[in-house]
Amino acid sequence: MNRKTCFQVGNLALVFAAVGALIWSAPTYSETAGMERRDDRRDDRQGEQDIRQEGRDVAREVKDRCRDAGASGPECRQEKRDVKQKTRESARGSKID
Repeated sequence: MNRKTCFQVGNLALVFAAVGALIWSAPTYSETAGMERRDDRRDDRQGEQDIRQEGRDVAREVKDRCRDAGASGPECRQEKRDVKQKTRESARGSKID
């Protein structure tokens, strides 16, 4: 291979490498107002789910303490329901705010 052909092949390889590097290294994401609102809603839902899960854990503990204290089953279930309902209301309250 002569010098001129070698030079052209080398330049062509550099061009392909540069174009590939530019395409590979520059991912773009279109951020629109709709996407931002959707992300906000997802974050809100996750926060509400976290609040409800914490309420479930607390309700289980309340029911266990009630049973350990010797209360009847219906009384303990009602206490658990009350705790869960308060948790749901607080999760709804965060959604409204």
